[in-house]
This record gives sequence, C-alpha cells and structure tokens, in this order.
Amino acid sequence: MITAYTFTLVFSSLLVLNLLLKFWLSLRQMRHVAQHRAAVPEAFAATISTAAHHKAADYTIAKLRLGHWDMALDTAMLVMWTLLGGLGLLDQWLLNLMGPSMWQQISLVVSFILISAVVSLPLSYIQTFKIEQAFGFNRMTLGLWLTDMLKASLLGAVLGLPLLWLVLYLMQSGGAWWWMIAWGVLVVYQLFVMWLAPSVIMPLFNKFQPLEDAALKTRVIDLMQRTGFQADGFFVMDGSRRSAHSNAFFTGLGKQKRVVFFDTLLKQLNADEMEAVLAHELGHAKLKHIPKSLFNSFLFTLAGLAGLGWLSSQSWFYEGLGIQPHLASANDGIALLLFMMFVPLVTFVTTPWHSARSRQHEFEADAFACQYANGADLRQALLKLYQDNASTLTPDPLYVAFYHSHPPAAQRLARLTA
Repeated sequence: MITAYTFTLVFSSLLVLNLLLKFWLSLRQMRHVAQHRAAVPEAFAATISTAAHHKAADYTIAKLRLGHWDMALDTAMLVMWTLLGGLGLLDQWLLNLMGPSMWQQISLVVSFILISAVVSLPLSYIQTFKIEQAFGFNRMTLGLWLTDMLKASLLGAVLGLPLLWLVLYLMQSGGAWWWMIAWGVLVVYQLFVMWLAPSVIMPLFNKFQPLEDAALKTRVIDLMQRTGFQADGFFVMDGSRRSAHSNAFFTGLGKQKRVVFFDTLLKQLNADEMEAVLAHELGHAKLKHIPKSLFNSFLFTLAGLAGLGWLSSQSWFYEGLGIQPHLASANDGIALLLFMMFVPLVTFVTTPWHSARSRQHEFEADAFACQYANGADLRQALLKLYQDNASTLTPDPLYVAFYHSHPPAAQRLARLTA
C-alpha cells in the first residue's frame, strides 16, 4: 500500500535524479563544445569561418549557463509549491477570500500560472536582452517584449479559461470516466487551435505579407504541384522584427494551409536554396510526420488524464506533496496543479525517445527534399543557416541523443553528401 511518506520519498528521489541528470548532461555539452572551440571541424573548414565557429561555441555555452539558473529556479519553485506548502497556503487564502466554488478553483490555477510566469520573467529578460542581444540576434524592444507578453496572456485567457472551466467541471461532475470525456475535448480543442492559428492567432504577433518575388513564387508553386500539395497562400513573416534567427514552415489544417518564409531567410538564401528548404518542410507534411506526432501526443494525453483520474482520488497523492485535501469541498484544481508538477519528473525519461523520432523525421524529410529539389542546394542552405544562427558544429553525442530534435550538422550533411 502506498503511503504519503512513501510518495514523498518517490517524488523527492525523482526530483533529485532529474536535476542531477539535467546538470550532468548540460555540463557534458559545455565541456565538449569548449574543448572543440579552438578549430573548425575539418569537414567544415572550407565553408565555416573560425570567427563564426567561435561565436557558435560561445553562444551555446552562454545559453547553457543561463539554463543552469533556470533549472535551479524551477527546482526551488517546485519544492516551494509542494513540500514547503506554498500551493496549500495559496489555496487556503483563496478559500477564505472566495469560499469553496468553481471560481475559487479557477482562481487557484490562474494564480499559480501568473506567479510562476512572474518568477520566470528575470531569466526571460536576460535571455532576450543580454544573451540574444550580445550575440546580435535580438531585434526586440522592451515595449514589444512587454506587448507580446500582454497579448499572449490575453489570448491564453480567451482560449484557456473556458477549457479550464470545462475540465474542472468534468472532474467534479463527469463521473468515473470523466477523463475520457476530457480527453475528447482536449483533442478537439488542440485541432481547433491548429486550424485557427495561421489566420487568426499568428497575425496577432506578426505581419504576413504575400510573397512578392515572382520568380520564387513560380518555383514554389511548381514544387508544390510536383509534390501534390496545395496552399491557401505564400507569405513572408516579419521575423526580423524580433530576431535575426530564420525559418520557413508549412502550417495549418484543411484549406487553411499556408507556406510561410521568415523575411530573414529570404535575405540569407538564394532561390535554389529556398526551394530546397521548402521541399524539406513539405517532406514533413507528405510523410505525415505531423499527424504521427499528434497521434502520439494524443496517446500520452490520454494516459496522463487516466493517471490524473486515479491519483486525484488518492489521499496520499495530496499529502505526499505537502497538501491536506479538503473533505468538504472539491480538490480538483489542486489535483490538476499537483499532477502538472509531478508528471514531468516521470516522463523526462521518454525525452531520448521523442528526440530520436524527431531526428529520424528530419533525415526522412531531407531524403524527400533530395527527390524533389537539389540536395546540394539543401546542403548549402543548411551550412548558411548553421553559421547565421550560430548553431554549434561540435555538440556532445550524449547530449544530442537525449535532447536534440535535429541531427547534428556533421551527420546531417554527411547523409546529404552521400
């Protein structure tokens, strides 16, 4: 039989193991990148300058160092919310203020999210205005940074609060199988947001102008016809307003699909390279990588909700995480938050599997691009992007295996060359 004391030990052990593993992997990455900083790898010596290689190494190390503070802060906040009783104190204060009700539980979840966001603001500021600024990537002003946060908060409230109310209502009144109904709601919700994003959500943050380069547009249309795709339009996004980093993507569901290029990408690549990059992105769609990832996400969500349905009825789950469950009122908001804090400690072990699947998808999309565009152009485009985005060419292999969603440059370019 599981007791509160046993669960506290399990939680504490997982917390320590997660923190130690993350720090160890990060230190390995820092050490490996620093050891290979002096010289450009031989395979890239003719295309990547020494200055660019040094910049990529320093940028990688700077982000990892800030990541150490982020890990420490996350761990401290997790202990504060749980074992030190912070969540219980916040819940009791709201109960005294509002009384037991659905609005009290919603207020608890919202308060938790807002407090966590405020605590993380200093590190977010340092990331944007210190590290990104120092390496020449940040284009954001403080006003734009604050405006983005305000828009994101309002959007989260508009889209998230009705969903939160519905999930808490189902937990309270949906019976033993509430989690199955909630899963169906979440699946529909996620698909709706994906459908809404290209035409409604994304334009709230960025401007999208029709692609004006007639020659490039003709090539893009021809490529899409060859690969069997149709799009609602071809657009250029003002990514340079926020960052010097670049990207291209194919987004949307149904007839809402659209091709989007960052304006920074148009300045970095020529037409041949742009076509090859787009062919790679179309490869993800043609090979159904997005539906496969969504399906796996839905399965994990279903398993998670089933776990929440069981844990929320166990007193040791609350007590083991520093909370005394209520006898006269609902504990659904507390259960949801405790589960959100606990489950990443368990699912962290699946990170290498997710990363490996993603890297395999990248290889497959590269192979698709080589069928419908020029592989040499894709290789040249990737070389430019590695340099312009200051991506390290010498990552630690174990760090790559655990975290990286994209193959390391040496492996990826070697396959393209072959």
